[in-house]
Amino acid sequence: MSITQATGDIPPGDEAPHVDEEILDEGRVRPNGFTVFWRSMRRSTTGFIGFCTFVVIVLVCLVGPFLTPANPADVPSRLQAPSWQHWLGTDNMGRDVMIDVINGGRSVLLVGFLAALISTGVAVFFGSLAAYVGGKVDAVIVTATDIVLTVPSIILLAVIASFYSVGSDWGLALLIGALGWPGLLRAVRSQAFSLREREFIEAAKLLDLGTTRIVLREIIPNMSSYILMNFVLGAINAVYALVGLYLLGLAPLTGTNWGVTMHWAQKAGAQFSADSVWWVMGPVLAISLLQLSLVTMSRSFEEILNPRLRHN
Repeated sequence: MSITQATGDIPPGDEAPHVDEEILDEGRVRPNGFTVFWRSMRRSTTGFIGFCTFVVIVLVCLVGPFLTPANPADVPSRLQAPSWQHWLGTDNMGRDVMIDVINGGRSVLLVGFLAALISTGVAVFFGSLAAYVGGKVDAVIVTATDIVLTVPSIILLAVIASFYSVGSDWGLALLIGALGWPGLLRAVRSQAFSLREREFIEAAKLLDLGTTRIVLREIIPNMSSYILMNFVLGAINAVYALVGLYLLGLAPLTGTNWGVTMHWAQKAGAQFSADSVWWVMGPVLAISLLQLSLVTMSRSFEEILNPRLRHN
């Protein structure tokens, strides 16, 4: 931006072009939300590649099971190496590993994102509330957070999952999400402490907008990029926790799931054979690709939500 533009002084002879530009701007069609989103996503090459990869993974996991053929047991074809007929080889029952990977992604996505939504929602709301209200409310919330933090979450998760035999995706998502909020809550609380001293929060207090509205409409939106990054991390941790439960056999080994596939492959010792190693590596690569796409995609989202990065 030039000095004249910053100060508002327009040199003689520049008035007409400036007016013409305004007239042209008024006649232009304002781009819709999708166009703006698409342009913003493409600002970061790495983020755009991650976004495209994530979309492909979601489509494959959601639509793929309706397009894959039946995958019955074929014992004579058991533990085969990857081939054109079986891209990731076969398991110990002769089933195609590639089909199992495609069919097993839907529940992982559901549990991962639902658990992240639960844990992030709890942490963001109560962390912001504790910082804004302070006093006894802050003390109660922080004490509850510290109590939950003292117990190793993976051990508590394993005990609860095995004791109650949680088998549904919704139940696992609720369980993982209910134990994943303490660390993020303390981080959000620290961020909210710095925001509550800003001028716009003071103005909202003077206008008597109410605690709930100030927290939901003023404090939380100003942490959107930070919340998004932690939502991505929450989804990644939830996927790891889910797969870990199945890998250790602490969740009912029913249906098709990346964790179930890894459990049976590990139990059969597939990792020790060159022909059957892809029985294990198939779901491992799917999980790794999902996590990589989420992390890289978050770069573009951070630029969209953070005006400072958007204009650099």
